Amino acid sequence: MKWAEISIQTSHEATEAVADIFHDLGASGVVIEDPELVNAYRRSGSWDYCDIPEELNTEVVTIKSYLPVDELLDDKLRLFEERVNRLHEHNLDKGRGCINCREVQEEDWASSWKEYFHPVRVSEHIVIKPSWEAYLPVEGDIVIELDPGMAFGTGTHQTTAMCVRCLEDVIKSDDIVFDVGTGSGILSVAAAKLGAARVRAVDLDPVAVRVAKENIVFNNVTATVEITQGDLLTGVDGKADVIVANIIADIIIKMLPDVRGRLVDNGIFIASGIIAERLGDVTAALIDSGFVIDKVIEEGGWVAIVAGSGSH
Repeated sequence: MKWAEISIQTSHEATEAVADIFHDLGASGVVIEDPELVNAYRRSGSWDYCDIPEELNTEVVTIKSYLPVDELLDDKLRLFEERVNRLHEHNLDKGRGCINCREVQEEDWASSWKEYFHPVRVSEHIVIKPSWEAYLPVEGDIVIELDPGMAFGTGTHQTTAMCVRCLEDVIKSDDIVFDVGTGSGILSVAAAKLGAARVRAVDLDPVAVRVAKENIVFNNVTATVEITQGDLLTGVDGKADVIVANIIADIIIKMLPDVRGRLVDNGIFIASGIIAERLGDVTAALIDSGFVIDKVIEEGGWVAIVAGSGSH
């Protein structure tokens, strides 16, 4: 099958919005090439070996996604360009805004990014290891084996890494965890390996559901984690001790009433995928919904929030 690789050079502040536009056009995921993130990992020593050069221009973020080459492609490309050019209406700088499109074969784009994905320590104990690479763990390591496939999430982006660290801080052995918008399943696997009693993960994208199920099997946590397809919390029932959602600010705000009702007393909500400029909007909505802000973490222009539900 032929696919069109659409790439755009944009700004950090517009990253979330551009990813959302791709999603609205039917893309099942995006690849975000963030030079700040690459430089941070090069300097941290998290990669055992890296031949990627230091990025000098860290202001330009490249976002790529893939759409099928069919009769709808031209209309989708026109709509994409129109919506990018209207980002200023939302007080967002589109940056360079340079858009490129090229045809690729499925086998090419499905595997070419793997050269950039190496074992990475994302928290004190958790190391994310691609399934095709070897890693010798040290004492105390919790190794998550991951093959993101077409769901793209490698767990190394700041938003996911911050969620993992928050989960490491709050998970208790008898906890029930809901992972909303699970993507490649990384947060569900992390919760299970950190000792959660049960994890329910949900995603609207059937490709993400399939890949997440494969990663659950890779990591031998099928007895703990259940993956279902659904729209936010409509895909799960019951209540949780911890709900984690690494999505985008607008969706997090939209789902807050449901989150509040689906947490046990004194439950914990971990939210990420939020650009720093939207922190005030999300915290205000959390407080309006009866949450208490416990912690805010910011890295590279992205934010994660840990909030307590208190007593209902």
